[in-house]
Order: sequence, then structure tokens, then C-alpha cells
Amino acid sequence: METQALTAFFMWCTIINGGLLIFSTLVMMIMPDFVYKVQSRWFPVSRQTFDVVIYCFLGLFKVLFIVFNIAPYVALLIIG
Repeated sequence: METQALTAFFMWCTIINGGLLIFSTLVMMIMPDFVYKVQSRWFPVSRQTFDVVIYCFLGLFKVLFIVFNIAPYVALLIIG
């Protein structure tokens, strides 16, 4: 596979996953009570547990986003 194709692939992955990360963070900042109500119907957890789980999820998503999207994209830009 060509370097240009891989660079374009990782560029779009970074844009899409970055948008998802920003959207998820904004939703949790703007309307956390609504998200808790919806999720507590499916998974009965306390509010404190829910807050910790969401905080850990967003942190893990951010780390995975950096490692699997931004780092390869920057490496390909440096190589190219």
C-alpha cells in the first residue's frame, strides 16, 4: 500500500474519531443527567459509579485515539 493512501486513511480516521471524542465529551458536559437516565434504564448503577465509568471511558478513548490515530498519522507525515 502506498504511503499517500495510508496517510489519507489515518487522516480520515483521526478526523472521524476526533469528532466522536469531542461529541461524546460535549454531550457528557452539557447533559449528563439525561445520559445517566437513559443508561440507568439498561444498567442499574449508582450515579457515582456511572460518573467514574464515563470518566474512565472517555480517558481510555482519548488514549486509544492518540495511540492508534494521531501517532500513525504524524509518523506517516514525517516519513512522507
